[in-house]
Amino acid sequence: MAEKVDYAALKKGGFMRQKQKGCFSLRLAVVGGNLTAENIKTVAEVAEKYGHGYVHMTSRQGIEIPFIKVEDINEVKEELAKGGVGTGVCGPRVRTITACQGAAICPSGCIDTYTLAKELDARYFGRELPHKFKFGVTGCQNNCLKAEENDVGIKGGMTVECNHDDCIQCGVCVKACREGALCMEDGKIVIDREKCNNCARCVKSCPTDAWVGEPGYIVSFGGLFGNKIYKGEQIVPIIRDKETLFRVTDAAISFFEKHANAGERFRLTLERVGKEEFKKEVQAAYEGR
Repeated sequence: MAEKVDYAALKKGGFMRQKQKGCFSLRLAVVGGNLTAENIKTVAEVAEKYGHGYVHMTSRQGIEIPFIKVEDINEVKEELAKGGVGTGVCGPRVRTITACQGAAICPSGCIDTYTLAKELDARYFGRELPHKFKFGVTGCQNNCLKAEENDVGIKGGMTVECNHDDCIQCGVCVKACREGALCMEDGKIVIDREKCNNCARCVKSCPTDAWVGEPGYIVSFGGLFGNKIYKGEQIVPIIRDKETLFRVTDAAISFFEKHANAGERFRLTLERVGKEEFKKEVQAAYEGR
């Protein structure tokens, strides 16, 4: 008699049933979109040996190996592990953390996105929740990763100040500012804080380094991009330290865990329970109360 297959356990470990009987598409753990060359070699070897010789690149920086047979699952996991490759998750839990390349690579980047993605992964990845929960980290206001599509989106920004003693009134920063937040008055740069979106283009463009920027995190909540589409909303000001950031993300996950119905996405929980109640909890976490 054939051994009964625990499909729920396999899905939790990243094995998704295909329409082809007895076959699974295996989702791998790819944090922040990064894999080493050795990881990639291992994935290619497993795809050749146990799949159909190809992989699928998902919309969330993931890799899936289709056509893994149920009888090969243990061997596949062992061979992947030898190459430093872990399996991902599916179902009602925190998914893989996505990230752009950020300040380590990109000239526009304001924060180290990959390090933050790894820290978020270590803190939350695979956590059981009423429904799936997604984080996305993007390095700046160019928003390559579309942070507001995620349940919690984190965008890099800077709180900026101009050292007027070093300013040569060239006007480069005024031209670089896309928000119209800068102007020249009586030979001096003036910033409109209400218009400033913390993009730090003034800092990046200044030829004399007169502009100084303090990196921070702009956090949005309740993004959803599926059958229903909502843009995540910023509730608290730019966050300047990770301790505060993690208090805020902890508050978001705890609220979802406490209030969500099974199969209900975060945004829909906020709509049902009330966004004002959520705002109070996030504000308290932001203030350290």
